[in-house]
Amino acid sequence: MNHLKRIVEGTRAEVARRRREAPLGASAGAGPRRDFVQALRRPGLSLIAEHKRSSPSAGVIRDDLTLEQVVDAYERGGAAALSVLTEGPSFGGSLEDLRVARAASSLPILRKDFIVDSYQLHEAAAAGADAILLIVAALEADELARLHRLAGELGLARLVEVHDGLELERALDVGAQLVGINNRDLTTLEVDTRRTFELLGRVPEGVTVVAESGYGERDQLEELQAAGVDAVLIGEALMRSADVEAAVRALTAPTM
Repeated sequence: MNHLKRIVEGTRAEVARRRREAPLGASAGAGPRRDFVQALRRPGLSLIAEHKRSSPSAGVIRDDLTLEQVVDAYERGGAAALSVLTEGPSFGGSLEDLRVARAASSLPILRKDFIVDSYQLHEAAAAGADAILLIVAALEADELARLHRLAGELGLARLVEVHDGLELERALDVGAQLVGINNRDLTTLEVDTRRTFELLGRVPEGVTVVAESGYGERDQLEELQAAGVDAVLIGEALMRSADVEAAVRALTAPTM
């Protein structure tokens, strides 16, 4: 089964429904944007800590902590930024999760979703996102270029996610300055953490790189930092931890 295709088709239908039922006006946003990109460019490897209720591969991840408790633990533990999954059918998220996270934390926030329509960019801006995710594999070339341009006009940082060399070329063609390398194959959901290292050498100097999927151990993060990766996005490993703050701190504390 092609999981990405199924989710994207469902997202397009859902967004079309929302667009009909709740037309959006101008999206001024929920206060000034927080600098998502600068948070990832600080010295060392920055941690983007993700709130994810469930996933197609793992099922329900955690339901005994509130979102406020999770993002507060992330911030106290030393995360540089947050990622909040807002996709509903497959990941159990919502835009309300984004609004709650914005109110509960001072960290910059990525809206993690399957963005396929300009409507979602305006939603993100209005709900308080500082950045959005654009998945190259989910978009046609003209869609990617149009959404990348509009997000910039709205003041949203744009994390452009790739899975192979061709997708990386497409990301760079639209001027992406923030590239996420996802080790998870979104068609099969299999993870191979070698993918980040295989693609890293093809990323031009000056482009900020985020490694995604398959991480949760300190030695993995040290290897990423040594290779020149700027940031890592971790969700499930942190969400499953008995002590979320301690788990974040173990990954972010400086080495002695």
